[in-house]
Amino acid sequence: MQPGPYSYRATIRDVRELDDVTARALDAELDDVDWEHRPPGVEKIEIAAPSGPLSALVAGDPAAPRVLLVPGVTGSKEDFSLVLPLLAASGFRAESYDLAGQYESWAAGPERLSPPRARYDHELFVDDLLAVIGAGGAPVHLLGYSFAGTIAAIVATAHPSLVASLTLLSTPPMSGQAFRGVKVLGPISGLAPGQVGAALMIWGVRNNLNKAPQHRVEFVRRRFAHTRRRSVADIIGLMKRTPDLDAELAALPIPKLVVAGEHDLWSVEHHRAFADRIGAGMLVTAGGHSPSEDSPVELTRAIVALADRA
Repeated sequence: MQPGPYSYRATIRDVRELDDVTARALDAELDDVDWEHRPPGVEKIEIAAPSGPLSALVAGDPAAPRVLLVPGVTGSKEDFSLVLPLLAASGFRAESYDLAGQYESWAAGPERLSPPRARYDHELFVDDLLAVIGAGGAPVHLLGYSFAGTIAAIVATAHPSLVASLTLLSTPPMSGQAFRGVKVLGPISGLAPGQVGAALMIWGVRNNLNKAPQHRVEFVRRRFAHTRRRSVADIIGLMKRTPDLDAELAALPIPKLVVAGEHDLWSVEHHRAFADRIGAGMLVTAGGHSPSEDSPVELTRAIVALADRA
């Protein structure tokens, strides 16, 4: 059966009304969502950034506290389609945007900087994130997903007044060549250059090695028609030079949370050790590298609880 425009069966409501058991049960009932359609109350906007225009999704009262959700490499703002309306119903302004070079922000890139640069680098993504934060009220409750968790950590430690709470979702839990800790391929990951790593990542996603629902796979394959290979290759290279921010993160006097699926690319033990080093709480969800897709209610409850502590 074809899914409806928004076929998630969970009632969109304040997640504070739910207990842990109910949240997990609602996540277990997740339908095969039509990712081409925006959920109710979610709007698309464009945000000016140093690297170019960034495509974004927003939901909720613009005057409410902001939760900013930043997707990772080969991802997009739609990765949070199931989270945005829940955050809005819980009293927040929820926002997400495509990274430069990714999906509908494909036109944003280093050649548009002043002066132009040749590669996508940490500074480009950090400055773009600062521009997005500056487009609304601050401080924000910031979530970085995978590679974007590193960018979120850089911003939080360099500009602590802009971040009220920090959630690191499936973020590389080690510095330096972060792929060395990945299951199975970790020991040989350092041998492949960024372009080869990008090609392997895209091949794996296109061939659905993660066993995602059919409509999710179809959307992701169409998304690759826009995403720049250069941006993916450069980001893979950056993940092999992940900065060590453990001490700076541990010193941040804000609520912090590390979230990872039990079948993530990195082991739960790696993520838990990372959380311990930076003084963060830990949430382990069912599923793999994408808790925003397979555990959206449980993830939203964790974000809201963290924000309520801030």
